[in-house]
Parts: sequence; C-alpha cells; structure tokens
Amino acid sequence: MNSVIIYTDGGCEGNPGPGGWGAVVRCGDSVHEISGGELATTNNRMELLAAISALAALTERSEVCLLTDSQYVKNGITQWISGWKRKGWITSTKEPVKNVDLWKRLDALVAQHRVTWKWVKGHAGNTDNERCDGLAGREIAKLKQQHSKTARQDALATFKNPTVTEARTLQQASWF
Repeated sequence: MNSVIIYTDGGCEGNPGPGGWGAVVRCGDSVHEISGGELATTNNRMELLAAISALAALTERSEVCLLTDSQYVKNGITQWISGWKRKGWITSTKEPVKNVDLWKRLDALVAQHRVTWKWVKGHAGNTDNERCDGLAGREIAKLKQQHSKTARQDALATFKNPTVTEARTLQQASWF
C-alpha cells in the first residue's frame, strides 16, 4: 500500500464569494499540486473540496496522512460524521447537515483508503500548507480575472438563492 501525505487548504474572498482550493500530494519522492475553484461558494466548501479532490486523485488504495488547517473538515470527518449518518444527515441541533453533498463524497473516498487526519495551524510557516493557501488564492484570482463583476454577483445571487436565477430567466423570457 502506498504511503501518501496530503496537505489541503481552501478559502474564498467573501464568505460566500469566489473560492479556491489547493492540495499538495506527496508519495515518496513524487510531489503533485492540484487546485480548483468555484465562482460562488463558501470557505468550508472549498476546504472540503480540497480534501475530496486530493483523495480522488489517488489511483490506488493508500495509507494517507491528510493535514488540513480546517477544524471543520477534521472534526467533521473524524467526530461528527458517524452521528450525522446515524441521524439521517441531521445535526445535534436537529438541522440538516450543511454541505451534505460534499460530506457524502468525502466519506465515500475515505472508505477507499486508510486515512489519518491531522490539523495543522494555518499561516504558521508550514511550507506545504502555505503552498496550498497560495494555490487556493491563485484560483480565486483567476476566477476574478475571468469573470466580470456582474457575472460574479449573478453567481453569488444564485448560490445564495437558486430561485433568483429561475425568476430572472422567466422574467427575461416574458419580455420576448
């Protein structure tokens, strides 16, 4: 079984806002960097997507040490998820679990590997964590460059309230 070390980080400008994630995947002497982003998202979604994407990039069952600066991700996957699943994806406060789509994806990927989760303090000089932060920031900058302010605002409105786009589409259709 491969031994893999993964560092992950995610963030967004505004919360919600344009977001990015990054991961550094180390296997022996091999180092891979991956990153991505979304035009309208939250910090927590980007933190989750970083871990999901890094684990999904592994081509065979591995022993993984995954380091994240997100207590949300670490505690969610190591402490809270079993209760959420047992209660039908409901929290201890009887609310639906936020980001359930991503938690389910992460849970399925974790089941394919032997993963140890570790928390690392962000912005504390850890080279690989800082690299992940830089990758996430680069993705945010790229999204902001590729999309106008209006497009970003529209994406944010849709993210916050998906029915806004549907209403605008219907409104525009009625003008013709």
